[in-house]
Amino acid sequence: GIRLFTDCMIDNETGVIKAVAEIERVGFKTVLSKGYYGIHELNDAVMAGMKEALFVAPLHNAAYIEAIEQFKALLPGIPMIGVFETAFHTTIPFERRIYAVPYEWTEKYGLLRMGYHGASHSYIAQEAVRCGKAERVISCHLGGSCSLCAILNGKSVDTSFGYSLQTGIMHANRCGDADTYLAPFLESQGMEHEEIMYGLSKKGGLLGISGLSNDMRDLEAAAAAGNERAGLAIDAFIYSIVRYIGSFYAVLGGLDQLVFTGGIGENDCSLREKVCTAVAHLGIRLDARKNKVSRFGVISEEGSPVTVSVIPANEELGIARQAYQYVL
Repeated sequence: GIRLFTDCMIDNETGVIKAVAEIERVGFKTVLSKGYYGIHELNDAVMAGMKEALFVAPLHNAAYIEAIEQFKALLPGIPMIGVFETAFHTTIPFERRIYAVPYEWTEKYGLLRMGYHGASHSYIAQEAVRCGKAERVISCHLGGSCSLCAILNGKSVDTSFGYSLQTGIMHANRCGDADTYLAPFLESQGMEHEEIMYGLSKKGGLLGISGLSNDMRDLEAAAAAGNERAGLAIDAFIYSIVRYIGSFYAVLGGLDQLVFTGGIGENDCSLREKVCTAVAHLGIRLDARKNKVSRFGVISEEGSPVTVSVIPANEELGIARQAYQYVL
């Protein structure tokens, strides 16, 4: 697969370079490496950290490790740069990252709010200035995996994700924030640990509440046809977003721009309308026509105290920029 990729890059019709030798470095969207949370050259130590973090991000890290190792074999001597999903969130103040657990756990195991979707939120931080004032921004990445990020002067100052990707707002399949005592209670009722974790991470979220689908399009159609649980899943999802917007509004001390991105954020005008209606008291005035027809740019009314915009996710471009700027 990697060989086919490089062949396409030098193909006369589809290629963007004349020879593989022109490649100076390769950038990767990487999730987590124990002890390495920024942007790093993927040397043996960083790769070992990724393997240590497999427990937290088993599916993502396993796939990325395999791809990186194939690229290393194909392009020996070419620097491989990992833009870790945690990198953008290293600017979050420590008191917002720490959990209220025994401090020795934090020191020994590194139990902190890491934050993810850094490639998406950092790209939004760069691009939001094209849509209006962008000193205080809330970025809403809504898709199969969902998170919000509070951005102050281009830097992450809070995020809905925690130590793992299982937290924050509701996701398509993940439950998001949940009481830590749910798992031991369910175990006391006879459920196996694996069954509980599977339910929370694979059968929760939109799918869990609706019992129907993890796809917002399916749920909206079902809700319109009278399916109460589909409607409940949508309402719970919207509330989880609104709850974090309110929290981040307080953290930022106000709001200049609310950004929607990701598969749901970019395409679901109904959801955007419901979210904006719920937080209209923050100074948000949505333009109904723009919201229905626009998939890029400003969708708020002219003169709205808070700009609302849709910015399509482009993690690849954001990663390319950061890999190019990385000083070896």
